[in-house]
Amino acid sequence: MTNANDTLPPPPFKIKMVEPIKLTTLEERKNILKTAGYNIFNIPAEKVYIDLLTDSGTSAMSDNQWSGLILGDESYAQCKNFFHLQSIVQEITGFEFVIPTHQGRSAENLVCFALNLDETKIAVSNQFFDTTRANIESIGTKAHDLVIQEAYNTSIYHDFKGNMDSNALEDLINQNSNVAVIIVTVTNNTGGGQPVSLQNIKTVSNIAKKHKIPFFLDAARFAENAYFIKLREKGYSDFSPLQIAQKMFSYTDGCMMSAKKDGLVNIGGFIALNDTNLYNRIKERMVITEGFPTYGGLAGRDLEALARGLNEVLSEDYLKYRYQQLQYLGNRLDTAKIPILLPVGGHSVNLDARRYLPHISQSEFPGWALTIALYENYGIRTVELGSVMFAHQNEYQEWVYPDLELVRLAIPRRVYSREHLDYVADSIIKLYKSKDRIKGLKMTYDPGLLRHFNALFEPIGE
Repeated sequence: MTNANDTLPPPPFKIKMVEPIKLTTLEERKNILKTAGYNIFNIPAEKVYIDLLTDSGTSAMSDNQWSGLILGDESYAQCKNFFHLQSIVQEITGFEFVIPTHQGRSAENLVCFALNLDETKIAVSNQFFDTTRANIESIGTKAHDLVIQEAYNTSIYHDFKGNMDSNALEDLINQNSNVAVIIVTVTNNTGGGQPVSLQNIKTVSNIAKKHKIPFFLDAARFAENAYFIKLREKGYSDFSPLQIAQKMFSYTDGCMMSAKKDGLVNIGGFIALNDTNLYNRIKERMVITEGFPTYGGLAGRDLEALARGLNEVLSEDYLKYRYQQLQYLGNRLDTAKIPILLPVGGHSVNLDARRYLPHISQSEFPGWALTIALYENYGIRTVELGSVMFAHQNEYQEWVYPDLELVRLAIPRRVYSREHLDYVADSIIKLYKSKDRIKGLKMTYDPGLLRHFNALFEPIGE
């Protein structure tokens, strides 16, 4: 694997508090899975040994953030912590208006409302993640993914697999007068945490301006994306992550952020933009769904922790270690010939389930089957980004399966040590040697939208 480290240097922090974890027995885990309907979201967290389900809201906060909680101003309106958060977001993004929300999907919902999206409109992204797509499609708007074709080949190397196909974007706009919004996700979660280049963001911005289409960043992992630009894009090696982030946002009309990722907090999000009319529409709506515009469903202490986290996440020492941690795990798996998505992304290592389990068809959910096998055998909880999450029926009621069938190993920030990552790598390598024994699954309950959260399954042949 290119540019991977064989060793992982010490983290730029030390441990002050610990949380015990316990490995259950194989028999216990088999019973837990059966009770959970073979849905890893239904497994009690205390029964998970290594939890790589998500990097959302699972970060370890710093002593600086914890001390900030004590300074929470719990006034209903205009609390001082909002103004601290506002100043930090304004510095990073350059946007005038800052609207806190309780998490990213709420921000997405509010932006969809403010833009008057409906069944006549089209929304475009490099790749929509599931919650963003659900917010858009639940109101009838069509969601189009226009990521570059290299993103669908897990075995080839490309510096910026998250890039939007600008030619395809231009063609789509020329053929449809109803493209209502362009959203670029940084990094591209659906495609394995792959970064987007600054040049690509600028190119998309020029297209959006030419056609007068609002252009937003889904900025949940903006700092990780900025660090990739620093490492890989010509001309930015001497820029700080903050300076690169500022340039990223400068090409857009606004952003939505689930701060549970690069905000280094356990809850929270925000919208930032310059358009006064959009700002007023969001404020009016959020009073109904979120609360007063200066708290957005969050306590004052949460706003303070977020403000401090946004400063910390742009530390180059932190971002360097974060990058090296992912590279270390990816390199261990790639060296052992485990099929993974290359290059390794910013927040996760992704197993290519179709190559890992070639004997299981997508109609029997190989990615989901792999998540079940990892938990059953080793107590590791991961998540599928494949046929359960993204398959859909076309106009002829035929199932259309995604090109990528990934199992995401999302690494929580500042949580797991090298020894934990070694346990994960060793487990995946051992499981691969007996992969032919893993069975596909059938879905016994399909909830429709966001079905991976609530769907139920049974192993085929049992």
